[in-house]
Amino acid sequence: MKFLSDLSVNTRAWQLLSLTVFALELSALYFQYVMGLAPCIMCIYQRTALWGIFFAGIVGSMGNKNIVLRSVAFTLWGVGAIWGLLIAIEHVEIQSATLSFLYSCEFVPNFPSWAPLHEWLPSLFEATGDCGDINWQFFGYTMPQMMIVVFGGFTAVLVVILLAQLINKKSL
Repeated sequence: MKFLSDLSVNTRAWQLLSLTVFALELSALYFQYVMGLAPCIMCIYQRTALWGIFFAGIVGSMGNKNIVLRSVAFTLWGVGAIWGLLIAIEHVEIQSATLSFLYSCEFVPNFPSWAPLHEWLPSLFEATGDCGDINWQFFGYTMPQMMIVVFGGFTAVLVVILLAQLINKKSL
C-alpha cells in the first residue's frame, strides 16, 4: 500500500501519466490525419478530457512535493478522467441507439468563450465527423467503447492511488 501511496510524490509516475496521454493524443492524430477518420464533437470532447489528464501529469511532475500543486494535479486528473468517461459512455449510447438517426451532433464545440480551442487549434479541436458513424473497430469494439476502457482505467488508477494514500495516512 505504501508503494501506491508514494506514487503521488514520484516525479516519474506523473511523467508516465503525461507520456501515456500524449501517446493516446498522437494515436488520435494518426487516426485523424493518416487513416482519414474525421473526429466528431464527442471525440473532440474526449480529446479535451485527455489533455486535462496530460496537464495533470505535468503539474504533478513539477509540483509533486507541494500538497497544493499535487491536489491541483489530482483534481485535473479526476475531472479529465471522469468527464471523459461520461462523454465516452454517451458517445456509445448515441452509436448504439435503435433510432440513431434521431440523434444529431453539433459541429462546433461548446468551449467557453474565454477558451475557444477549436479556433485556436483547429487541427486538434475542430469537429468534422458525425457522432453516429462507426468507421473503425478493434476486435469488434468501436473507438468510443475503447475510450470507455481508457478513461475507466485512468479513473480506476486515480481511485486506487487516492485510497492508498488515505489508508496509509490512517495507519500512521
